[in-house]
Amino acid sequence: MAAKNASSAGIAQRYAGALYELANPQFLDAVAADLKTVEAALASSADLKRVMRSPLLARAAQEKAVLAVCAKLGVGDLVRRFVGTLARNRRLANFAEIAAQYRAQLAEARGETVAEVTSASTLSAPRLAELEAKLRAAAGRKVTLDLKIDPALLGGLKIKVGSRLIDASLQGQLKRLHLALAGRA
Repeated sequence: MAAKNASSAGIAQRYAGALYELANPQFLDAVAADLKTVEAALASSADLKRVMRSPLLARAAQEKAVLAVCAKLGVGDLVRRFVGTLARNRRLANFAEIAAQYRAQLAEARGETVAEVTSASTLSAPRLAELEAKLRAAAGRKVTLDLKIDPALLGGLKIKVGSRLIDASLQGQLKRLHLALAGRA
């Protein structure tokens, strides 16, 4: 399993690096926004997830479907062609990792740190500002928040900065309590 994760991370890094190199410096943010748009569409549609992950669907059919979705979303030409390349190379299943890696490379080039914040529901603007300020103080540099929503957390947050994970979610607390009661902690 670890080898598969390492391989997947390598794939994401290579594809994200290629996209970063192809993007004109003045369009780096537009590419990041387009990737976020496709990610949001993927997260909100079970059918689109199946199309992107299905090994049974022919490459040409998969490419045609995702290109139609990108066109409907108004995604820029570079990201649209990039998603088409992912479909032809059977790498659509790695899209979320590639998009995250692209944002990480963009942040690194700007001297920023990316913090992946997963919450049970949408966070308010004051709460986000407070969280960003605390993470900036802890990291010692500007922090870019990569927000995700996972209702399974029940409440609280999971924050991942680099390889460090802070699990302050209700789901995590319940798991730790369960392990403690079972005598495994």
